Amino acid sequence: MNIEELREFCLSIKGSSECLPFDEYSLVFKILDKMFALLPLDNERLCISIKCDPEKAIELREHYNAVEPAWHFNKKYWNTIYLNRDMDDEEVKKWILHSVDEVVKKLPKKTRDEYYQN
Repeated sequence: MNIEELREFCLSIKGSSECLPFDEYSLVFKILDKMFALLPLDNERLCISIKCDPEKAIELREHYNAVEPAWHFNKKYWNTIYLNRDMDDEEVKKWILHSVDEVVKKLPKKTRDEYYQN
């Protein structure tokens, strides 16, 4: 997967948007105004930081060389996945969707219900 394919996938998620709130190199993807992924545009190695269930975050780090604790994030909840290593593209997409679910499940019940019903 290349950077454009990764960006297109993130934007294909229902209700997602992108912005550059920190600087011109940190592309943030949001769902319902909450960040679910960060794509650094200036990194030499293609990677994406995503939110993760704390137990699954550790399991992923232990299972894949491509997964590391996310830099500048709460490492209990955030992982960085380096693409084109030992995690295939479909698995990367699965964990991006998991990140969306992790964000949505923390929203108020009414907002969650509206998101999943539409």
